[in-house]
Amino acid sequence: MATNILMPALSPTMTEGTLARWLKAEGDTVKAGDIIAEIETDKATMEVEAVDEGVLGKIVVAAGTEGVKVNAVIAVLVEAGEAVPSGEAKAAPAAAPKAAEKPAEAPKAAAPAAAPAPAPAASGDRVSASPLAKRMAQQAGLDLAKVSGSGPQGRVVKSDIEAAMKGGAPASAPAAAAAQAPAPRPAAAPPQVLGATTAHPNSSMRKVIARRLSESKQNVPHFYVAMDIEIDALLDLRAKLNASSPKDGPGAFKLSVNDLIIKAAAVTLKRIPAVNAAWTEEAILRFNDVDISIAVSIPDGLITPIVRNADGKGLAAISNEMKDLGARAKSGKLKPEEFQGGGFSISNMGMYGVTHFAAIINPPQAGILAVGAGQKRPVVKNGELAVATVMTCQLSVDHRVIDGALAAEWLQEFKAIVEAPLSLML
Repeated sequence: MATNILMPALSPTMTEGTLARWLKAEGDTVKAGDIIAEIETDKATMEVEAVDEGVLGKIVVAAGTEGVKVNAVIAVLVEAGEAVPSGEAKAAPAAAPKAAEKPAEAPKAAAPAAAPAPAPAASGDRVSASPLAKRMAQQAGLDLAKVSGSGPQGRVVKSDIEAAMKGGAPASAPAAAAAQAPAPRPAAAPPQVLGATTAHPNSSMRKVIARRLSESKQNVPHFYVAMDIEIDALLDLRAKLNASSPKDGPGAFKLSVNDLIIKAAAVTLKRIPAVNAAWTEEAILRFNDVDISIAVSIPDGLITPIVRNADGKGLAAISNEMKDLGARAKSGKLKPEEFQGGGFSISNMGMYGVTHFAAIINPPQAGILAVGAGQKRPVVKNGELAVATVMTCQLSVDHRVIDGALAAEWLQEFKAIVEAPLSLML
């Protein structure tokens, strides 16, 4: 029986993606586990593997196609010797991301509502639903027949079950309700641009960055606290540790200032756990683990690979892990679980000579630390003028979770650790 291969959702925020290239051609035999395509998501390029076997009978979406909606049919899988049907094949997912998603550790920003679609297709008592949707419905005690589906031919998918569990409106409203909805407002006229321009189309990643950061600034009440921190002792410790490293081999390392900042922030979060938290309407959620997201610039935007359990790792381990994560982030080879989640973020622009900036919070996290460049500055010590290497750090926090005194306490503790860094060796 012919089976539709659907566009998979490779991250919680993904609603569409770019089908970068096919690794199988029409007529090729496909086995379960074979990598059949590469898809560019809002975060990275992911390999997609087949979960069924057969022959790739027809490629519906050509390589290089942008804006392919999740659950759209991208190809048709048939049995050996079977002709490709002229109509719709059986709607069943036949592809999965090579790296399975880790369950979400905190609430995510809500995905845009799906466009109206037909009611779930049923045959007798059978309701068309993805295996994941069926399992989620069974665990939640939901009647699939009463859930409207937003997938192809009204298929019930994960987002429909999540909407039903939250008690909100189904992902696809009935046609009657749609008819009663008020007419949409006319779209605002595009801004007038004067002068010659060259258009650079927005990638999926750039669109998601724009949407999520706009939502953060509009919906999260930011406030900021900043401190100047002397880092001469930190720089001396870094130099001594780097000098003690083997020149090569598995034990070799080369610490950066950022590596020590990550460790210092992790220790501070362990001592003041109320900052390692997220906001929900029902409760403030405190993360049990200290997982720190690190902002990494990549050619098309920004991604935040995560150093997990950073408080329990040594400096050399953090340094080597960050080098690996950073390299794979720039080449688009991170797995979803390596950049999804995290309880706190660090953005360091000191290497660019930036002395001070205010970072935007990455929801659902409640805090992000902006780190500036270390500079030789005049300071007063014991009543006398002296020179020290000083960097300015600014903490952006969600005021719904963190009040001013708590933010100041966290930054004060962070300053104390950085200025007396031997505690990072314990």
